[in-house]
Amino acid sequence: MRIGALEAGGTKMVCAIGDENGKIYDRVSIPTETPDVTISAIIRYFMDKNIESLGIACFGPIDLNKKSPTYGYITSTPKTAWKNFDIVGALQNGIGGLDGLHVPVGFDTDVNGSLLGEVTYGQAKGLTDAVYFTIGTGVGAGIMSGGKLVHGVRHPEAGHTLLQIRSDDPLPDGVCPYHRGCFEGLASGPAIEKRWHKKAQYLTDREEVWDLEAYYIAQGCLQMHLILSPQIIILGGGVMHVEKLFPMIREQMKKLLNGYGLADPESDNFDKLIVPASLNDDQGIMGAVKLGLDALQS
Repeated sequence: MRIGALEAGGTKMVCAIGDENGKIYDRVSIPTETPDVTISAIIRYFMDKNIESLGIACFGPIDLNKKSPTYGYITSTPKTAWKNFDIVGALQNGIGGLDGLHVPVGFDTDVNGSLLGEVTYGQAKGLTDAVYFTIGTGVGAGIMSGGKLVHGVRHPEAGHTLLQIRSDDPLPDGVCPYHRGCFEGLASGPAIEKRWHKKAQYLTDREEVWDLEAYYIAQGCLQMHLILSPQIIILGGGVMHVEKLFPMIREQMKKLLNGYGLADPESDNFDKLIVPASLNDDQGIMGAVKLGLDALQS
C-alpha cells in the first residue's frame, strides 16, 4: 500500500509516503505560509505519488464532527491566514485533480496523531489506555481510553488545565494570555524562556530550572493518572529532549501522590508509566499514516 501522510504544524508541514507497516519511503518538509502557497506545494508533492489514501494529523483547533458543515476545517486558530480553512476539502479536491477522484482522507489532531503513532508502531503498541503529551512551544495531549481516541465535543485541551503555582516561581502568572497558571502557561518552552531569560537548551546545567519544570509536568501527569488511569503516559516535544527530566518528574509524582493509591507494584511503577516518545520524533507522521490506512479500510 502507498499511504499519504501529512503532519500539519503551525511552523512546517511534513508530507510523507508510508505503508501499512509504518515504513516511511519518502518525505519532505514544507514551511507553513499562507494556505494558497502551502496547500499548492502539498498537492504538488502528492499528485504523482499514486497514494491510495491520505492521513492528516493537524494543528488546531479543528472540526472533527463528521456531521458538521465545517468538518475538516481548521477553525479558530490564532494563525489568521488559516482560520476557518477547509484543509481536508482543499487537499481531497486538489489531489484528485482534473479527474475529480477523491482519495479517502483520515483527519485528527496533531497530538492524537502522535499518540496513534505510538499506539500503532511504538512503545504503546497493544495498549488500550494511553496519554501522549507534547511539551514544546505549547502543551497538548492526545488521549486513548478503552482503545478509542478521545475527542469529546471538540477536543481535550489538557494544556489549559490549571496547576498549583509553586511559591518560588519567578513567573507565577505564566505566559498564557487566557489563564493564570495553566499547564501551557507554566511549563511550555516560551514559559521557560521568559522565566529564566534563556532558551531551554542553554539552561541544561541549571538544576532549579528543571526542578520547577518537573514539578509542573508532574502535576499535569498526575491529573491524567488520577482521572483516566492510563497504562502509559508518553512525554514528547522539544522540552522533553532534556532527558534528565524523566526521573525528576517520576519523583515529583510520588511526592504529589503522597502514598495515595500506591497499592499495585506493577501499575504504580512510574518508570514504566511515564516514558519518553519512542519513534525518533516520527510518531506524528507515523500516526498520520495510520489515519490514512484507517480511512482506506473504513
